[in-house]
Amino acid sequence: MKISPTRLSAARIALVAALLAGVAVPVLAPLRAQDTPESLLPPGFNDPAPAPAPAPRPSGPAAPRPTAAPVAPPSVPADSPALFGNDSAPLAEATPAPIDYSKYELPEFAKRSLNRIGVSAWGNPVFAPDAFARTPGRAQMILMQRLDAPVPSRWVSIALRRALQSPIDTPAGINGADYAAQRAWLLLRMGESFAARAVVQGVDAENFTPGLYRVGMQVALAAADPAMVCGFADPAAQELPDRAWQFARAWCAGLGGEPNKAQALLKEARSGPRGTIDNLLAEKLVGAGGRGAITIEWDGVDALSAWRWGLATATGETVPDALYTGVGPQVRFWQALAPMVPAAQRLAPAELAAANGVFSNAGLVSLYGEIEQEDDGGPFVATARDLRTAHSGPDAAARVAALKTIWGESDSARRRYGRLVLTARAASAIPVRPELAADADTLIAAMLTAGFEQSALAWRGVAPRGGSGWMLLALTDPNGGIAGGDFEAYRAAASPRAVQLAFAGLAGLGKLSDSDARSYAQSLDVPVAAQNSWTRAIDGAAARGDSGTVALLAAVGMQSRGWGAISPEALFHIVAAFRTAGMPQYARMIAVEAVTRA
Repeated sequence: MKISPTRLSAARIALVAALLAGVAVPVLAPLRAQDTPESLLPPGFNDPAPAPAPAPRPSGPAAPRPTAAPVAPPSVPADSPALFGNDSAPLAEATPAPIDYSKYELPEFAKRSLNRIGVSAWGNPVFAPDAFARTPGRAQMILMQRLDAPVPSRWVSIALRRALQSPIDTPAGINGADYAAQRAWLLLRMGESFAARAVVQGVDAENFTPGLYRVGMQVALAAADPAMVCGFADPAAQELPDRAWQFARAWCAGLGGEPNKAQALLKEARSGPRGTIDNLLAEKLVGAGGRGAITIEWDGVDALSAWRWGLATATGETVPDALYTGVGPQVRFWQALAPMVPAAQRLAPAELAAANGVFSNAGLVSLYGEIEQEDDGGPFVATARDLRTAHSGPDAAARVAALKTIWGESDSARRRYGRLVLTARAASAIPVRPELAADADTLIAAMLTAGFEQSALAWRGVAPRGGSGWMLLALTDPNGGIAGGDFEAYRAAASPRAVQLAFAGLAGLGKLSDSDARSYAQSLDVPVAAQNSWTRAIDGAAARGDSGTVALLAAVGMQSRGWGAISPEALFHIVAAFRTAGMPQYARMIAVEAVTRA
């Protein structure tokens, strides 16, 4: 029987095969329309620009740079609809005169190498520097570029984010700045605007390439941090004569306390009618406009672009909710992460972001705590108070009752999973008592959304045998397997889909005997032994210990908007690959998540 992980197209499977085999594949050659990340970002984000010819760079870092030609990330010229909607008139003025950057160069001891780029984020285990080292660099770049993000799995997303932002080695033959750009671009499409910003800022401005300039602008907009580009706006404007960079020079001058220079640059940057929303947003950021306060009117605006979202958010403007319907979910994740957005506007997208691994349990609890302290927290105040009771109620019964109220408020499967993330720590503090057995399944599921394995395993003697909580603990327990008779008890009580996913998780974790695995694979119609290019690729990466490639290929196998399209056999290979590559906790949590969201 032919395996079809996540219903991968034949063309995409063939691409994976060619890439991982090291076959030369044209970097910008399209597969089919659906094989590119179409309509995932604001209008125009998915239109790649031709790779510009390499330009002479200022002096490089202390360590040598790779000499291969740069591979352009999927990005858009700043004067295209990606930033300016339908207003894409060219600049009327000539490119500014060259600037002497020598006085701004870092001393040799302070320069950072392009051979290893990334950050270590507090609380996030880093991947090894060679996490991608045994996979061809061009294969990595193309897989990152073509990945249809975000993916539905919270734990696969967490693993991939940590891999992409960790300090990892630049592959041989790839320019380190372009490699950072590709990583940041994928993080941005996943909704991870802050992680993307950290990766871009890990490269010294003097080493930026045209690709990193373009991605850097998109990252700055997604993070609602336009000042981020001020360290490289001038050289970017020299190399990429796009209006966005002219505007950037103007707002950087304004933010730097040079109003006259800002006004002059703003005049150069304007094109088309002055009252267009894209021009007005830039003028508001500059802090001038020549006519006092700038008023932003959204009437007649029918599309949300990165430019509009980023500059509006940075200047305190509220983007109308109706405009979010035309963009991908990652834009809502950017909104959830933006600290300048009022907490009441961040809560709903933050819960969705938590379901996708972009927001943590601690972040959600903190956000609700902020809501509780506000005079007008809106409808979320009641939930915030229930959350406080769930953490510090007078007794276990009151705390569980508050948790059940929070869980019951969900209006979709994704939001319900987000509520499980919200209550993970509160659930982990509930004392283990036999009288709470009826609620054990959901308590265990909530704990495990945040990886509280030991707290969940304490409920082994209480969770009813054959129930969903019992199965989650069987998947979580790092020691021991599961007998066929025990699995039959679960099979009799659970839905067919949950049973298939539970079997795939148990088999991937090596918790079933060979004979039981073969028997259940046949009786449940889960062909875990079937192979195709993707399965061979992820199995091979796992065998080589290429942990970063495993995370990337796991995401490739989960390109879907929901768990309903994730096949059990794909789950088996993903779980088995994480375990084989030395990442057993990720393997367990992915298997648990699959059963929880079945």
